[in-house]
Amino acid sequence: MEELPAARRERLAALVAADGFVRVADAAARLGVSEVTVRGDLGRLEADGRLRRVHGGAMTLRGERRETRVEASARRDAAVKRAIGREAAALVPDGASILLDVGSTCLAVADELVARDDLSELVVVTNGLGIALALEPAVPRFTVIVTGGTLRPLQHSLVDPIASRTLAGLHVDLAIIGCNGVADDGAVTNLNLPEAEVKAAMLAAAGSAILVADGSKAGARHLGRIGSLADFATLVTDRSGAERMTRAAADAGCAIRVADRPRPDARAT
Repeated sequence: MEELPAARRERLAALVAADGFVRVADAAARLGVSEVTVRGDLGRLEADGRLRRVHGGAMTLRGERRETRVEASARRDAAVKRAIGREAAALVPDGASILLDVGSTCLAVADELVARDDLSELVVVTNGLGIALALEPAVPRFTVIVTGGTLRPLQHSLVDPIASRTLAGLHVDLAIIGCNGVADDGAVTNLNLPEAEVKAAMLAAAGSAILVADGSKAGARHLGRIGSLADFATLVTDRSGAERMTRAAADAGCAIRVADRPRPDARAT
């Protein structure tokens, strides 16, 4: 079946966001379309404020924060992310079905779920290849399901087409979701639009949701909207995050759980 233009443009925007710059000829080869089609899509994306066209291709907008590889993110503030992961994992009951998002903090959640030997009947659905591999040591205690979709190398994530379609057919007890920004008005956002769309689909498929976000996310707002703090039952964050996000969470009726740093002898990443 031929890809819809909107889906193709999202793939093109993701290529530009991932590399910072893409040549028209390279994009045409990777998307399997003509250069004329790519130029038309770039014009539409530029009109929407998504990128800037330059000679021979397109680049990200100046001043726009660049997405980093999940491995690099995991090394940054690793102790904080482990603590948040442990706090979030402690909220998961045995026998639950959960959606587990991509990203370095959700990877810490996966590690802490595996470490909980009291969990024996857990169904985990994820769109993250790295998350699935981190959960693999807990099989067969856990049932691990991968959504399928188009691979994004930076986060080892699976996005549309297919990912949201899979999620639309599910209803789970709990979703654990990460983000790149929690604005002062409670908007929860992400740098990357394809991943933001999948995160929003996770919210819609869950009976309840936990947001995991450290203090670096506080006050930030990015292109892709996931939802608002009002869509989450609980925000798990560190102390700096609690200081900066308590008012927005209270206004939204979202509970805050503060994760302390692990002991110095805690296991390393």
